[in-house]
Amino acid sequence: MPRLPLNALRTFEAVARCGGFGAAAMELSVSQSAVSHQIRHLEDWFGAPLFERSGGRPTLLPHADALARTLNTSLSGIDAACRRARRSAGPATLVIASIPSMAVCWLIPKLADLRAHHPNFPVRVIYALHGHDIDYGEVDLAFVYGPEPDAPPGARCHNFLPGAATAVCSPAVLEAMGGASLLACAGLVDFLHDTDTTGWTHWFAHSGVEVHTVPTGPVFEDFNLLRAAVLSGQGVALCPPAMMRDDFAEGRLVQLSRTVVNEDHRYWLIERDAEDATTAELSRAFIRWLFETRESASL
Repeated sequence: MPRLPLNALRTFEAVARCGGFGAAAMELSVSQSAVSHQIRHLEDWFGAPLFERSGGRPTLLPHADALARTLNTSLSGIDAACRRARRSAGPATLVIASIPSMAVCWLIPKLADLRAHHPNFPVRVIYALHGHDIDYGEVDLAFVYGPEPDAPPGARCHNFLPGAATAVCSPAVLEAMGGASLLACAGLVDFLHDTDTTGWTHWFAHSGVEVHTVPTGPVFEDFNLLRAAVLSGQGVALCPPAMMRDDFAEGRLVQLSRTVVNEDHRYWLIERDAEDATTAELSRAFIRWLFETRESASL
């Protein structure tokens, strides 16, 4: 039997999983014509078509669908085995993916305490971008934000911190407001926005104040950019108090209201099943330290 066309099989699996030649080409970082060439090569190898091409979009034939499912299982197993081998070849390290707000405001400032309790604790912190998939093949723990966490099968989801947001500003901005209400200050200070203006729309609705036009101001695509702006005295912003505790304690920010939005949102810690005993031990030690630190910070 001729040698298996492994590149063509990998390309075919991507086409079946992604739902089309163009999407597979993007995932594999090749041209769509290169994908088509690999599929034709595979069909020549089988001596039979894999797709029904009579319609506007190629669809998998029954035998091709069975092949795709088997390839997906096999390639996923190979991928997982390779990841385990690569990690086992080096020193044990706990890999933590974190959304930027959690990393900058909470986790990184406390890593010195982690290493004080666990000298030389092997940890690597990487970004987990909000709204983007996390590669749990490379990550042991992940901090995410939302009403419900998007976790892989079998993972444990720990409810870590509340995600509700309220109005905050710097002491200088508070002084400039002169005790006036937020709505009355619309022309006096800027209202800072996270991604879009819906946050302030919801906040005014929750506060019982009817506004026809949300006060304008700069829009920031990242919470850390928003936090930097409000810390520098550029206006008022909606921020989760759970993320701003150090800023409040050290007098950099003040809370303007008890009205909150996003009450259903949380900061979650996702813990996937460890692939070896060493990683499992590191994960348990980190989680134990994390929640002890959270409790001590809330006292």
